[in-house]
Amino acid sequence: MDTVEVTTVVYLPPEEVYEFLLGFQSYAEYSEHLTGVRQFGDGEPGTEYELDFSWWKLTYTARSRVTDVDPPNRIDWHIIKDIDAVGQWLVEPHASGEGTEVTMRIRYAPDSANGNALNLPRFVSLDWVVDKITPKVKSEAERVVRRIVADLEGDHRNVELEIETS
Repeated sequence: MDTVEVTTVVYLPPEEVYEFLLGFQSYAEYSEHLTGVRQFGDGEPGTEYELDFSWWKLTYTARSRVTDVDPPNRIDWHIIKDIDAVGQWLVEPHASGEGTEVTMRIRYAPDSANGNALNLPRFVSLDWVVDKITPKVKSEAERVVRRIVADLEGDHRNVELEIETS
């Protein structure tokens, strides 16, 4: 499985950050390729989301489910169709005592993507699409975290990100 992990510090208490992250519907405002989010549930385990993505000539609706929460520390989820992917938000007081450390972790298996789920143009292979989308996962994770920090803190600043991929 491939992993993308983006960590930063938000200068607010963990409880405020956690509640903000639980409101997943606003994520479409942060992503270049996420065009819509529909929520089915209250954000607690079992809540499902339909995520509409658009990139190049492709559109796709992913479906995710919240699998576990540990307020105000963790939100776990997984994709429930077409690709093997799981993720989580980790929220904890920063070691310095100032602010909250926030981590978005995504683990996914690019080779598990269901090619029948996409209406691919003629002469375009699923392998080509996976090769093009894989780097976008990292850049989208960075973009989402930067924009979330700006909304949470009420102002744009130079957000330092720690990014790990494997």
